[in-house]
Amino acid sequence: MPGVDGLLHVSEIAKHRVKDVRDELKEGEQLMVKVINIDPTGKVRLSRKALLPDAEGGSPAPEAGGRPYGGDRPPGQKDHQRRK
Repeated sequence: MPGVDGLLHVSEIAKHRVKDVRDELKEGEQLMVKVINIDPTGKVRLSRKALLPDAEGGSPAPEAGGRPYGGDRPPGQKDHQRRK
């Protein structure tokens, strides 16, 4: 999507906690990112973390919104809602 601006939130820069963005990126640096969401107003959310390999296996991270830890309830459903 060349020519389209998006937001890369600090939490989507690396898999570890980033204390200072300048420790990870330099101003004007070009990097590969993944579009993880486009909201109804057209805001584009980006992730660098989604393209980084896992520390152990070396494979890319699971798709945003995926269920990397398993589980049987739909995303957003709390335990107390499930036990009814």
